[in-house]
Formats: sequence, structure tokens, C-alpha cells
Amino acid sequence: MVEMRVAGIALDAASRSPIVLLRDPSGRRQVPIWIDQAQAQNILAGLQDDPPPRPLSHDLMARLLELGGLTLERVIIHTIEDNTFRAVLKLSGGAGTSSELDARPSDAIALALRTGSSIWMLEEVVADASIPVDAEADAEDAADFRRFLDAVSPAELVRQIRRAQPEAESAAAAAGEAGAEPEPGDEPPQEADDDGEIDPEATTG
Repeated sequence: MVEMRVAGIALDAASRSPIVLLRDPSGRRQVPIWIDQAQAQNILAGLQDDPPPRPLSHDLMARLLELGGLTLERVIIHTIEDNTFRAVLKLSGGAGTSSELDARPSDAIALALRTGSSIWMLEEVVADASIPVDAEADAEDAADFRRFLDAVSPAELVRQIRRAQPEAESAAAAAGEAGAEPEPGDEPPQEADDDGEIDPEATTG
């Protein structure tokens, strides 16, 4: 397995959908996972040093784990099924017990950031889903997404998410006719061209 770190949030140039970028220790490979605006905000909040004035959902989850005597040992993104990343939470209890919980990668990443837990990905998943790193483009995309969040009001953000749902359903139907079975959220990357740019025509999940 490969330990990954959250490199930041970027925007898909074609769809304007947020992408969370996970980078390997060498800094040469990163895995983009397509998410929605709400998931991106939860991850961004976990990356910030200052806690929010009121706890968000994942802050509450982290606190509940603490009160329940559970520790999030690590997050493992272990496979891609039906064009969707799959993850599990590895939990341990005070009596030496351990358990695994299925989770969306976006939720698992947001929770790991709040608990200081490590994020791991199977090497075959990294090999299949990674794209070359373009640090300059990543920084520009991250700045672009922050400007987008600063400019949009909560009400407008909700409207955009609602407008995106019919578009996602239409895209899913079109992909289904082409033999694909896409699902919204936590999507594997689109393929990159020789310059490392994402091809909007490539298969998504």
C-alpha cells in the first residue's frame, strides 16, 4: 500500500466540479477523485488550522469516536468498482478490538484530516488512477476553487448543486448507452493526455 496525503482541492476545467487530489510520497503521482461542492468544503475545513465556530458533521463524527473510545487508525482506499472509489475506515477500540467500516472516500478523507489519521491506497489503485503531477497547474486550480467559494453565496451553492443533479443524471444515461455505468460522487480520474491535462471526453465514474 501507498500512504497518500491530501495535496489540495482543484476544479475540473470542463465541468467546474471539485476534485480532491491525493499525492504519493514521491510527489510524482497524484490521484484525483471527483467530488461535489459540499464534500469539497468539508475537506477544505479539515485542512484549515482554525476550527469552525460550530462543529461540522465530520467534527462531530471525530468527537463521537473519541467519546466512544474508538481510534481511527487509518483510511484505506482499496479498489475502484463501477467507476467509483471504495474506502474503509480501520477502527480500534480500547480493549484491543478492531473493526472496519465502509465509507465514501470523501467522508473518509474529511474524517482522517480531523483525527490526524493516515490515508492509504493500494498500489494497484494508484497505478490505475494516478496522473503526473503538475504543481503549477494544481496551485492555480486550488486558487480558482477558493475564489469560486468566496464569490458564491450558500443559497447559490445549493442552487448549483441542484442544477448539477439533472446534468449528472443525463450524463449517466448517455454513458449507460455507451456501455458505461457511472455513479455520482467519489469518481476515479479522467484520463490525462501527454501534457498531463485531463481529457473531458474520457470515462468518468
